[in-house]
Amino acid sequence: MGGTEHLTVQREGATLVLTLNRPEARNALSLPMLVGLYDGWVEADEDDGIRSIVLTGAGGAFCAGMDLKALAGRGMEGEQYRDRLKADPDLHWKAMLRHHRPRKPVIAAVEGYCVAGGTEILQGTDIRVAGASATFGLFEVRRGLFPIGGSTVRLQRQIPRTHALEMLLTGRPYTAQEAAGIGLIGHVVPDGTALDKALAVAEQINACGPLAVEAVKASVYETAELTETDGLAAELRRGWPVFDTADAKEGSRAFAEKRPPVYRRA
Repeated sequence: MGGTEHLTVQREGATLVLTLNRPEARNALSLPMLVGLYDGWVEADEDDGIRSIVLTGAGGAFCAGMDLKALAGRGMEGEQYRDRLKADPDLHWKAMLRHHRPRKPVIAAVEGYCVAGGTEILQGTDIRVAGASATFGLFEVRRGLFPIGGSTVRLQRQIPRTHALEMLLTGRPYTAQEAAGIGLIGHVVPDGTALDKALAVAEQINACGPLAVEAVKASVYETAELTETDGLAAELRRGWPVFDTADAKEGSRAFAEKRPPVYRRA
């Protein structure tokens, strides 16, 4: 199991928990954090025992965006990771889920600040839970910058365009309640319980057939921008093979026998 000084990795049953761990900087993105994140996504993809991923932050914050100084590797904390970035110049975009989509469902557990790069990473997750005092927003335009982590493309596909443009063009903060109201997040829970709720959702996913879960996720994203006709054809290509798996047969038997299924990814 990997991890770096700014990204911790732990297992909770079949769930891999990735924790942004730089609380003194509100978990601003650093090179060690990005390397740890990318390695975490790869670990989840390659380990069939992992059925879901939870992404959260330490110290009462999710992520306050990019730390450009740390990303540049200035100072000892980033020095040992420069070779990783040179070997894969796309690594930071993969870490931020801009150029990589994990096979397994990713659940965000947000407390405190989730702004700028934090809100951009959020858009790469599948299910989103936030504490009541969480803050969201894309502040880049207020600083004369561009939200280049994918927000001008993804946000309008995830929430109504009028809300996407307001968030992008005003750079103002949004409360958790506002974020839920426009559809950016799915659950608002009492402060300090976002991780518990995310793990509970993960357990529900973990109890389902893993091959079916992965195929459903892949189909949703694959068909998102297709016409209905093309999307339905793509859905059949993804869905029919699932019915021929041992997992599908086990699910049917377990239902008939009124017992929990035991899935083996076969």
